[in-house]
Amino acid sequence: QVQLVESGGGLVQAGGSLRLSCAASGSTFSINVIGWYRQAPGKQRDLIARITSGGTTYYTDSVKGRFTISRDNAKNTVYLQMNSLKPEDTAVYYCNADTSYGRFWGQGTQVTVSS
Repeated sequence: QVQLVESGGGLVQAGGSLRLSCAASGSTFSINVIGWYRQAPGKQRDLIARITSGGTTYYTDSVKGRFTISRDNAKNTVYLQMNSLKPEDTAVYYCNADTSYGRFWGQGTQVTVSS
């Protein structure tokens, strides 16, 4: 089992920045990939960035050049640095761990970008 706790969300003006954290505990050795997803009201939950255990990253087109995913293995934490935020980035942000035991989700953190 893996437990994930997101933090760092909040209210920010357009053009501002936030850094989200996803702290993992439990069987962290089993984690292959950690991804950040977001879900806006009335929409599906979409993958926006992910990082593998080897450090390979992926970004969806809408966040490329603005968001950066990174990991601190010593802290079992993955970060999502979000710059140049736009109102359309408003959503609940979730982290997900793809592990040898299955997939696990955090509880989510709200990000609201005002125009």
